[in-house]
Amino acid sequence: MADQPTPLMPHATATWLVDNTGLSFEQIAEFCGLHILEVQAMADDLAGSKYTGRDPVHSGELTLEEIDKGQKDPGYSLVMQKAPVEVTRTKGPRYTPVSKRQDKPDGIAWILRNHPEMSDARISKLIGTTRNTINAIRDRTHWNIQNIQPKDPVTLGLCSQRELDAEVAKAAKKAGITEGEEATVASGSDKENLIAELRAEREASEKAATEAAQEAEAAAWLEAKRAEEDDEAGGPPA
Repeated sequence: MADQPTPLMPHATATWLVDNTGLSFEQIAEFCGLHILEVQAMADDLAGSKYTGRDPVHSGELTLEEIDKGQKDPGYSLVMQKAPVEVTRTKGPRYTPVSKRQDKPDGIAWILRNHPEMSDARISKLIGTTRNTINAIRDRTHWNIQNIQPKDPVTLGLCSQRELDAEVAKAAKKAGITEGEEATVASGSDKENLIAELRAEREASEKAATEAAQEAEAAAWLEAKRAEEDDEAGGPPA
């Protein structure tokens, strides 16, 4: 049953099954895609108060006959009757879970590096961010720029591969770029970014060396000044 979808609200469904059926914890955990200890906690009222039970029979995800089979045979794996319909947003800004929001700058940096043909408006729509943030990352003026590492937004869970491919295709079509040209643009962008990064590192090193030399010079002057004052203080009285 590894390929079977899980209920739309797994924790709420598990709570209902714990409270209203004689199914084993293993059966409930497997059906809801949860760890058995989570189900155990619900049964022990350690987590039950956090969730309002959701009836999977009413939603069509389970039937009473299927539940009855499971109650008669603890080794039986419940079969999903109707997969939940995925909820999608058609209007408004993309919602990103709080746990993923810190990954947005990395995803934006990846798109800027690999798909420079994409407009800020498309990036903003795809990632769910603002143009100010995009520009700050592009100009390397973002407050956390030193810790931003370009990472595939699909891998980060910020968008699906289908959504990314669709936006890239639209941007390429608008820019009149073929697939081969698109690869060239991405490659050129990588080279330009690498040069920019090396230049920034070199400038930072030169700045650090200059500051260190200035500090050493200031320290030497201060030491000489103190020695001069000590000599004056220890000399014969006027």
